[in-house]
Formats: sequence, C-alpha cells, structure tokens
Amino acid sequence: MIYLKTKEEVELLRENNLLVSATLAEVGKHIRAGVTTLELDRIAEEFIRSHGAVPGFLGYGGFPNTLCISVNEQVVHGIPSDYVLKDGDIVSVDCGTVMKGFYGDSAYTFAVGAIDPAVQKLLDVTKEALYKGVAQAKAGNRIGDISAAVQEHAESNGFSVVRELVGHGLGRKMHEEPEVPNYGARGRGPLLREGMVICIEPMINLGAKQVVFERDGWTVRTRDRKPSAHFEFAVAIGKEGADVLTDFKVIEEAIKN
Repeated sequence: MIYLKTKEEVELLRENNLLVSATLAEVGKHIRAGVTTLELDRIAEEFIRSHGAVPGFLGYGGFPNTLCISVNEQVVHGIPSDYVLKDGDIVSVDCGTVMKGFYGDSAYTFAVGAIDPAVQKLLDVTKEALYKGVAQAKAGNRIGDISAAVQEHAESNGFSVVRELVGHGLGRKMHEEPEVPNYGARGRGPLLREGMVICIEPMINLGAKQVVFERDGWTVRTRDRKPSAHFEFAVAIGKEGADVLTDFKVIEEAIKN
C-alpha cells in the first residue's frame, strides 16, 4: 500500500528532513582525524533532542545508536564505535528523526582529510547519480526511471551498484512502500504519483557490487573490501518534478569552513 501525503503532511516531512540535514551539518563540522564514530553519534543525538525531535534510528528494529556510520568498505548500517577516524577515510553518515508523527531520513558521505582521487571520483559520481535519479522523480514516470538513471550514471563511470539494499517510501513509518532500487529498467515498476514521498539513496561501490552482511546483524560491507559511497535524499513527487525535502547545501556550507 502506497500512502499519498497531503500538502500538510509533506510540510511535516520537510520539517523532519531539514532537521536531519542540520544534524548532518553539525556532525560534519566534527568529522576529522582523531574523532571516534561514537563521539559523532553523541553529537547527533544531543542535537536532535535539543531541537524537539527523537532519533529515528535509535531502537529501530533493535539498532543501538542514533546514527548509522559506515567507514570505507562499509556500505550502510555501520554501528558507531571506538573506531578513530584517520586521514583518507570516507564516512557515510545516515541519520533519521521522528517529530510530530513523521520521519526524516537522509545520508551524506564525508571525506576525512585528503582522500585518494579514485575515491573522490566515487563520491562525486554517487552524488551525481542521486541527482540523476531525482530528475526522474515526477508524476507520470515510474520507479524504474529513477533506478535506471542511477544505474546508468554509476556504471558508465566504471562503478558498481549494490543490489541488496534499496531506497523506500517515507512517512509515518521509516520504511514504507514503494521500494526504490538503484538499478532497473525505464518504464517499469510502480507509477509515481503526486503526494508520494520517497527516499532515493544510491549505494555505489568502487569495486564489485557484491556485499557481505557482518555478524553484528547490521553492518553491510563490500565483499572485496573496496570503498563504497552513499548519499540519500527524501523527495516529494510533484507534477512538475521532485520537491527535494533534504538540504545538502547546509551540510556543504558547514564542512567548507
């Protein structure tokens, strides 16, 4: 069942997703060599609660923390720990909030200091693939149009697309229908209708597409242990195109300084 949102509900979702963006910006200010991922998690939890919301991931399905922090070859769902960030790392930070009965959910992959040029290209192409997907997120298109746009951009640049994990609908629940894969065929899948809110989240690997699920029950990493990047937007489907509820500008402004 795909739930269409009213304009008022879209605004509540926007409020949540702007708070997620602000949280990622706050976390981004503290990402540097010598910081533990657990410290970043603490910063995020305090920030979210101080703004009148509750961490969306904490306790979700038993997840133990506020953020999913996935470093280097970890694709998604990494658990914050005493791991100390070092120059050359990349860090996917996935954040969720709950406020006024609705969820926010977005992710951004940060570079720690100077990173390998091939890894920088991976980050750039993954973010570009997200925007390519967003350009297809308009009423009358289908989910497959988004999926194909992401896949084509990633693979044409020599990267691979994770198959086992997908984007999703967003609303009163963190994960609603429909699923939004990062691979597929144009003109296929559920019809996009005005009022749908979805998360588009490319997970793109430097090496092969295969992944491994770690024994902790959460962390997903690349099988070949090569780096993976992850960016995520929440978008509302409109007649003219996507209304992006996430704000990467606030994140990028924060890490510039």
